[in-house]
Amino acid sequence: MRYSKSNLPPKDKILLWTLRGLAAIAGMIVVLITVFLITEALPVLRQVGLRRFFQDASWHPTEDLYNFIPMLWGTLLVTAGAVLLAAPLGILSAVFCQYYAPSLIAGLYRRLIELLAGIPSVVYGFWGLVVLVPLIGSLQPPGTSLLAGIAILTIMILPTIALTADASFAKVPPEYLKGAFALGLSRWGTVRGVIFPAAKSGLFTGLILGTGRAIGETMAVLMVCGNVVQTPKSLFEPMRTLTANIALEMAYATGNHRSALFVSGLLLMGVILALVAVAEVISNE
Repeated sequence: MRYSKSNLPPKDKILLWTLRGLAAIAGMIVVLITVFLITEALPVLRQVGLRRFFQDASWHPTEDLYNFIPMLWGTLLVTAGAVLLAAPLGILSAVFCQYYAPSLIAGLYRRLIELLAGIPSVVYGFWGLVVLVPLIGSLQPPGTSLLAGIAILTIMILPTIALTADASFAKVPPEYLKGAFALGLSRWGTVRGVIFPAAKSGLFTGLILGTGRAIGETMAVLMVCGNVVQTPKSLFEPMRTLTANIALEMAYATGNHRSALFVSGLLLMGVILALVAVAEVISNE
């Protein structure tokens, strides 16, 4: 029996309005955060304008210089590198678990990935600082570098992408697989030609979540990237991300310096919104 929205049972109406209320609260939180960031960023935007955040010679707020470009490039490069490595690894590991591995091995692997997803970022950062940075430094000093940040973020976002992909593959209707096998497709041909298109929306969701975590990560990249405000010209050069810059300088920033850090927060939010919009367009094609 089907019900219209006006003819729902009382329990369903309560559930419907509860879900609507929770959705409204979530939306209000995002709006309030955005309003707060804009309010805090307005003083420096009124005084120096937006262009100077991309045209000044360097980042020295105490000297009235506010260039975000090196940190923006650092954020985008470390995120792009991590996603380019973690996406194929995560998706292919999910394919292995779902369609190739014995059930015992697949179950153990899922437990391991879930464990990795629950490790705090500061633990990843500490491991990177103690193990990974000296290893990279032995190849090319100083060790704290873009490469170290990419490696740490790859490990951090891999569980998110892998678990989301695994859940997406599990939801593909079994009739799709039976039809593909009936047509004589190989297992990999079925995965490539049937499973991937059917699970496309879930795969993009995993990429969005993983990319969002990589862009927003602070502690781990702060510990392994060197925190030098420069555009890295190689994988072995130190750099600083926007999130690390906020964490390092917010404690003592005042006046326009503090306001400029909120501008960087707005910039990060804009990057995330653009990412979500692009992913929505791609997933709906």
